[in-house]
Amino acid sequence: MSTDKKRVQFRAPNRLINRADALATVLGEDRTDVLVTALREYLQEATHDDALTQEIAAAYYDGEISHEQLKALVGAEEAANLRVLKQQLDEDFVDDVANR
Repeated sequence: MSTDKKRVQFRAPNRLINRADALATVLGEDRTDVLVTALREYLQEATHDDALTQEIAAAYYDGEISHEQLKALVGAEEAANLRVLKQQLDEDFVDDVANR
């Protein structure tokens, strides 16, 4: 896991933060640890959802996200597979294959 960290700031409902603080107290951690763990687990689970994976792939094919962003979301192997598929979907590639 990368040790690079980026400071983020966001607003969340008081009730949600209170629950995070309570869990942090129980676990002997700080709020940041609880929120980072929750975010990591959410992203891990979300990127294994087929519907969301299709949305991520569509965003990549449409140029809304970079290959690096794609790789961060779905992992290197899946990103490589999607890159190959994107190249295959490229009109020039289709034209080249059709003309052979």
